[in-house]
Amino acid sequence: MAGIEVVAVDNKKALNEFVELPFAIYKDDPHWVPQLRIAVKELLDREKHPFYANADAEFFLARRDGRVVGRIAAVVDRNHNRFHEENAGFFGFFECVNDVDVARALLLKARQWTFERGATFLRGPVSPSTNYECAMLIDGFDSAPMVMMTYNPRYYPELMDRVGLKKAKDLYAYLSNANTIGMKKIDRVAEKVLKTNGVRVRPINMKDFQKDVEKVWEIYGAAWMRNWGFIPMTREEFFLMGKEMKMILKPELVLIGEVGDRVVGFALALPDVNQALKPANGSLFPTGLLKILYYQRLIKNVRVLALGVVEEYRASGLAAAFYATLVRNARKLGFGDCEMSWILEDNVLMNRSLEVMGAKRYKTYRIYEWN
Repeated sequence: MAGIEVVAVDNKKALNEFVELPFAIYKDDPHWVPQLRIAVKELLDREKHPFYANADAEFFLARRDGRVVGRIAAVVDRNHNRFHEENAGFFGFFECVNDVDVARALLLKARQWTFERGATFLRGPVSPSTNYECAMLIDGFDSAPMVMMTYNPRYYPELMDRVGLKKAKDLYAYLSNANTIGMKKIDRVAEKVLKTNGVRVRPINMKDFQKDVEKVWEIYGAAWMRNWGFIPMTREEFFLMGKEMKMILKPELVLIGEVGDRVVGFALALPDVNQALKPANGSLFPTGLLKILYYQRLIKNVRVLALGVVEEYRASGLAAAFYATLVRNARKLGFGDCEMSWILEDNVLMNRSLEVMGAKRYKTYRIYEWN
């Protein structure tokens, strides 16, 4: 690792270098989708972003001969460690040239930083937690990622292996088409659920958006808390995410399940805004915003991000009612390809259900650990 220097991002110039590095790494990759620079900087803002109210983080750059050749974030997420009763450290925002010495220097720095703050192992990538973009693509490099999913060069998994990181969990992404999904069985289950359990499935109310987001936040933990990697979100963090999604969501694809006035489940699908972001190349100005607005009208793909049901209604088939409604509404809105992601590799029921629906597993992502 001679000649490699790993330094903390401690000024505006270094922050800009941190944000700009992916544009050099992926400059010849046709499938990479640049995130908006302004959005990345907001997510990295430890003073203003609500994630950091319950987490400590440091950002690092790797330089060789004065040139930036890698970056990494080191994170101690207190919310995660309290909830799971662990002493985990995390790494994220990882980007690196194809050089194992650079990768090792970055990961050693993240491990050292988190261990100094009480961590006993390092897990990642999460940027900055599993509630945001997370995991590393290990299979399915032949297409662009959908909204809020990661993408990376083919050599990244090899770098992890050579440094000595081990698999913690694999995550799956499935692909199907709203117009070819067989609906007969799903509709039959959905109709029975709605009739026998008194559940009403409705779209989110855009005129009272804040109130509906509040309702969903209240059942968020109950619906997802048993999932591996789940991290409770504070109200501030949840509402910020809702505000950001509001700009791109279609209310017919954001569904709330209710029994009376009580929310018992929630499903969220988003148009694949990555198809509109790609032409902007990370910038809103001078022409990026116009490109986003133009290409946003042409989006034909959708991603199902979340589907959760409180425990007492999980055996009712409410998930089928959500899927049936999402598929019908996606058809009406003119969407075709539909990604369901991410699904834990050991979520047997969900994986089998998607396969029965005819969905194809087309991408695999991995979260690593390092002791």
